[in-house]
Amino acid sequence: MDEKPGDDTFERRLRAAREKQGLDVPASTAKGEPSGLDGAAWRIGVRVGVEMVTALVVAVAIGWALDRWLGTRPVFLGVFVLLGGAAGVLNVWRMFVPRR
Repeated sequence: MDEKPGDDTFERRLRAAREKQGLDVPASTAKGEPSGLDGAAWRIGVRVGVEMVTALVVAVAIGWALDRWLGTRPVFLGVFVLLGGAAGVLNVWRMFVPRR
């Protein structure tokens, strides 16, 4: 088949139309980043994880220290694990629900 002078223009327009319709993977996502996940989604996911883990670590440390200081067994540790979990969920809730 013979190539015509206008074929490169057609190919360029076809590629642009396919990208606009979402039929081709854009070049930015083909470089190793999973399609559909941009940097903002990763930042939010990491922040949610950090909020939950940090709240639990602080709560466990406080509960463990109180149990050790007062000579009780796992009483304060159990209470503070529950409080830390609730604090982590509350922090994540505040991140996603807008204030009035």
